[in-house]
Amino acid sequence: MRSRVGRAMTAAVLGGLLATGCGGGNDGAANPAAGKGDSADHPVTVTDCAGAETTFASAPQRIVTSNASSLELLLRLGAGDKVVGTGFPPGKGTLPDELDARAQQVKVLSDTVIPKEKLLGSGADLYIDTFASMNMGGGMGDAPTEAEFKAAGIKHIFLKSTACAAMSKSPVTDLSAVEDDITSLGAVTGTSARAGELVSGMKKKVDAVREAVAATPERKRPTYFFFDYDAGTKQPMAVCNRQVANAVITLAGARNVFADCDGDYKQVGWEDVIAKNPDWIQLGVRDRGSEAANDKAYDEARKWLETNSATKGLKAVEEGRFLRIGSERTTIAGVANADTVEEIAKTLYPGKVG
Repeated sequence: MRSRVGRAMTAAVLGGLLATGCGGGNDGAANPAAGKGDSADHPVTVTDCAGAETTFASAPQRIVTSNASSLELLLRLGAGDKVVGTGFPPGKGTLPDELDARAQQVKVLSDTVIPKEKLLGSGADLYIDTFASMNMGGGMGDAPTEAEFKAAGIKHIFLKSTACAAMSKSPVTDLSAVEDDITSLGAVTGTSARAGELVSGMKKKVDAVREAVAATPERKRPTYFFFDYDAGTKQPMAVCNRQVANAVITLAGARNVFADCDGDYKQVGWEDVIAKNPDWIQLGVRDRGSEAANDKAYDEARKWLETNSATKGLKAVEEGRFLRIGSERTTIAGVANADTVEEIAKTLYPGKVG
């Protein structure tokens, strides 16, 4: 799925993105939705990357989410009871215990991208799209146009920290854009108080890691390669400096080996990875729906690196320096980004991060 995102960042993305500024949160004005409290504080207006406005006269009551990421955010915000359907549903047991049962009760409109006709006929008044315009292939037709969304009575907004990544004017090195998304979703859904709690928790966790690794100079921090196993092994997909993963890696006290790549994703060659010779490799696999299935995927990714002639000589491979952390929590905006920062740091700086 994500391999298509980098190629799809076109003008079609400008259709109601959350918060302000693309990327690291420093490219725009103050968030127009920030500070809105509950439904009594509506109307709430949010802007897209071009400054176009989407206004909510009241909190939405029937929400469809594009995938597990936006669904999880709504569940965490306490707006999960408003979700009437989702695409790319989370596998049973893949979300934290307190969220899993509620996630499993949400109607699955598609195991992948929601077909156009089903989305427009869902009865939703809001569709939250984690990514920019995507080719809804596999015989499912094209993505709805903004005119079609409007005719169906559906407001269409995106998680801006992900959808606007490729258009960011500067590298993303912090989670402020993710926090802006959470703040904006809280304003739109009337759950601002809970949004503030989530953002505060993320900041506290990340600040603790920053303090723990601060004594290590930039030039001495370990180099790090995110191996997107599911994007294919023939030609690796690198996460570049506009992707939220770059922020996660940087905040954890590591150096993304493809931080010199402007954009969100870029296909590179294994010769490029070999030239970087990373100290650590994250085995980034997408959630398979169970711990056993995930472990199998991690094992497959590791075995491929260890047996492929082009990669078995890499420093990280020879020394067995692998991290088994899922793709979604690293590359898609969410509260778990902060958890991933902490998890990476604990591995790279044993004993220093609590």
